[in-house]
Formats: sequence, C-alpha cells, structure tokens
Amino acid sequence: MRNRWGLAFILLLVAGAAIGQTAPAPLAFDVASVHAMDMSQIQDAMRSGKMPKYGLEIDGLRAEYNMMSLQDLIAIAYKVKTYQISGPDWLPQQRFNIAARMPEGASTDDTPAMLQALLKERFKLGAHLTTQEHPVLALVVSKGGQKMKDASGPAEPLDLSAPLKPNQMKMDTGDGPMIMTRNTDGSSTMNMGERGTFVQRMDMQAKVIRIDADHLTMDGFADLLTRLLQVGGPGRQGQQVVNMTGLKGSYLVSMEVSIADLMANARAQGMNMPGAPPDGGVGEASDPSGGSTVFASVQKLGLKLEPSKAKVDQLIVDHAEKTPTEN
Repeated sequence: MRNRWGLAFILLLVAGAAIGQTAPAPLAFDVASVHAMDMSQIQDAMRSGKMPKYGLEIDGLRAEYNMMSLQDLIAIAYKVKTYQISGPDWLPQQRFNIAARMPEGASTDDTPAMLQALLKERFKLGAHLTTQEHPVLALVVSKGGQKMKDASGPAEPLDLSAPLKPNQMKMDTGDGPMIMTRNTDGSSTMNMGERGTFVQRMDMQAKVIRIDADHLTMDGFADLLTRLLQVGGPGRQGQQVVNMTGLKGSYLVSMEVSIADLMANARAQGMNMPGAPPDGGVGEASDPSGGSTVFASVQKLGLKLEPSKAKVDQLIVDHAEKTPTEN
C-alpha cells in the first residue's frame, strides 16, 4: 500500500512543477553488465565449501545483484514483494549476475530507479502497477486466544554503517534491509532491525526447518507466512496472508515447517526442485485443511488462517524478454 501512495505523491509533485521547467534526466547506471548464471559453476563452488554471493550488495558507487532471477530484480526495482508480481511463468527460473556503476553523486536510494531503467533497456520490460481484489488468507486469533509470549524490550535497530563480518550478508527486501548471518552450527540469523530477528535451522533428521523469531510483529509474521505458502508463481496468483489479528505488540514465535512443503512450493514457482511433487503437493495455500505444516504451526500459536478477500497491490508484467540484450 505504501508503494502506491509513494508513487501517487511523486506524481503530484511532478504535476505541480512549474510549466516550462526542464525535466531532470532519468536515473541510470553509468555502465552495467548483465550475465546469465551457469548453475553448474554454482554447484561446484558449493561442493567445495564456498558460499556464492546472493542478493544486492552496494559498495560506494558499485552495485551488484548476485544470483537473482528476473522476478527478484523486478521486485527490487519496483519496491514490491515477489508474490505481488504477475507475469510469465519463467520469471523466477533463469538467474543473473549484474554488476553496475552509479554516477557520481548518486545514493543507495537511487538504485531502484536505475535498475528499472536497466531492466527496460536490456530485458525490454514493460509493467504497470494496479490494485485488484484477490482471494487472501486472513491471519486471525483463534477462539481460545493467542498463545504467544510477548517480547521483552524494544528490538535493536540495524546499524547499516557497521562493516559486515565474513559470515554476514546484507539483503534488501520489500520491507527494508536485512542482515543475514551464517552461524557456525549451520543455522542462519535474519536481523530485520526494529521489525525483529528470526533464526532458521534445518533438521534433516526430522526433515523440518525450525524458525524461532524474536520481536516479530503480526504484519511481519503475515509476510513470513506469505513467503512460506506461495504456491502460484508469476501468472498463477498465489494467496497473500493479511494480518487481521488486531494484535499490536511484538512476540516470540517458534514454528516448524516440513522441508517437503517448501520444496513443493518452490517447484510450483518454476524452480527445479528434485523430489517435489509436480503439482505442488502438500502446502496448498488455498486449502487450510490440506495438512500443511505451516497451517498446523499457526494453529499451535492460537492463531488461524481463514479464506477471505482483500484489495492487493499488484505489479503486472506486460512484456519481458528471456534473454537480455548484449552488454
């Protein structure tokens, strides 16, 4: 919603500008290279114990988008979440590395507009924002009341000026920056600053992923659940989880999700996930009684997911080329 109002505010400013005023030049990278990724090289690196770069990294005037699909890039460029994007089924499949240099005087805040210009130039991207009514899943409190513990004290804000450690990575999401830390025990800590922190660890013996969150707001929890439950990739609209709990605090949240659920969801979005049922299998978001471990975990917290309808901001991809033009 804030993306729509932000766009409207900018349009008002433009409309109120003095007649005859020279329009500023569109923001663009000085130079940029776009390369499709060779997945075999990534697999070889991981077998040798090297973790490939992922996500957006900005160092001075240099911006890198590593191991990202066109769907990921569009989400960053238009400041939306991937599940808000409707378009061709192939958008999340091929991944790219982009290395770009910003012009002198540019800031990090300018990079989304620059990335938009780059996607329009190299991928011939055409897209428009709209608001449509869609089926959603309402996150509500169960009749017996919520069973989560209140978080104590405020969450620490992110210190984005602090240098990253070798085991850390900064990621930009639709809700703001996040720092991921790879822990020595194999778990990962996602620090979202004032939005909370959560640790995810994989238990291969139980075949589940355990998520333990601190200072998690219900809006943040709804977003986390949406990401877990997305079963309809671009062009096959998945359902968004909307916070309708009325709970204003932040909480301690623990849950377990079947790895089979996540693999099935990823495959349904067009990713090559061997062993997952081709139809998405368990975890079907449109069926709260379908046996998904996500729904079961939510119920243990004194919450539940109910089918509903709501107006949802959408970015419609009208056109995009699979292969970018040459550098």
